Amino acid sequence: MPNGRQFSREFKIEAVRQVRTTGRPAAAIAKELGISRDLLYRWMHDFNSASLEEAFPGHGRVSADDEEVRRLRREVATLREERAILKKAAAFFVKESR
Repeated sequence: MPNGRQFSREFKIEAVRQVRTTGRPAAAIAKELGISRDLLYRWMHDFNSASLEEAFPGHGRVSADDEEVRRLRREVATLREERAILKKAAAFFVKESR
């Protein structure tokens, strides 16, 4: 961080929760919390791209095993989406061929 401040995992999760549940603008919540709007948006992105257990793991250091697990989870999610699309396409072509 440019200013050297560090925020706890709980603080980040609570900030993201406020944006999601209150319906108030992220900029207003960020101002109240004393952080930049862009930082709050980055936390929201990080939180959305990971499960609650994986969100904000620590000091930016991710072990090789944790990174591998994340990569594999993303790959599994992609493969499941592709499989669902292929199932729908197969059903469509079977229906059209009759």
